Amino acid sequence: MSVIRTTGGLSVAYRPRALLVGTGCALLALAVGVLSLGSGEYPMSPTAVLRTLVGQGAVADTFVLEQLRLPRVITALLVGAALALAGAVFQSLVRNPLGSPDVLGFTQGAATGALTVIVLIGGGGAALAGGAVLGGVLTGAVIYALAARQGAHGYPLILVGIGVAAILTGVNGYLLTRAQIPDAARAVLWLTGSLDGRQWSDVLPLALAMAVLLPVVLLGCARPLRVLEMGDDAAHGLGVPVRRTRMALLGCAVLLAAFAAAAAGPVAFVALTAPRLARRLTRAPGPNLVPSLCVGAALMVSADFVAQRLLNGHQLPVGVVTGVLGGGYLVWLLATERKRGRI
Repeated sequence: MSVIRTTGGLSVAYRPRALLVGTGCALLALAVGVLSLGSGEYPMSPTAVLRTLVGQGAVADTFVLEQLRLPRVITALLVGAALALAGAVFQSLVRNPLGSPDVLGFTQGAATGALTVIVLIGGGGAALAGGAVLGGVLTGAVIYALAARQGAHGYPLILVGIGVAAILTGVNGYLLTRAQIPDAARAVLWLTGSLDGRQWSDVLPLALAMAVLLPVVLLGCARPLRVLEMGDDAAHGLGVPVRRTRMALLGCAVLLAAFAAAAAGPVAFVALTAPRLARRLTRAPGPNLVPSLCVGAALMVSADFVAQRLLNGHQLPVGVVTGVLGGGYLVWLLATERKRGRI
């Protein structure tokens, strides 16, 4: 670990490898984003994309980028970052690599809220996004209330989350059977996780949520989260208000997952894989929040780039790509943990 000392007497500690991983993944995410902006039926070179982004492009280039492609790429970057950060917080709090919104039921709760809007109200757009956020938040409150007696951490939280996820999966299946065929098709596409047709109205709520929640998690709760990984007794001894800190972190993580689901649907496995990949790349203990955030953004925008171009003339939902990659990673992770005797 290296330390930078400022003239005012302040010091900033950082790990060079973690800084390198975070910077590299951020640059990779931006590079893939530029390639994605320039690809399609109206191709543009990376130079033309960059020139248009700084306001020096042709009228046609500006329209295609700003109105058709840029909202999708920005949504992918924000969704990947939000899911990865939520996953890193959950995995640190439960001290288990399986802790993520996918496994704990929060994305299923967001899906239930969105399906309720689609099936029972027939709404979309802002109503669907609001339903997803409300469903995720209510699910988080229920899971926390059920697990609170055991401290709302570790295996009790995981087991309660898995149980709630199973219940909500059944509820979601029932809601799909009640839907009209057009609504059911739209709901299935949303449940898979898709960035197709994203607009600035989809970007804005998630961007505002990130602007509020990122400082809270990265600046206000990062150090207490590292201490919490050592156990509640150690955290108490070091002066960390354990219950209040855990509630704040859980609330931020639930909101990040819910707003990400509202923007792109419950995209699978990004929240599970990105923090683990970040930890392996950095080779550093702790939550690795910033590297996880950068890995998630790179993973999401890359998966969307592949989803658009894997099949000629047909776009896959991004959730298909993340599901295939993340499912394989989950199988490998379970096998590895079993060999180590942890499960």
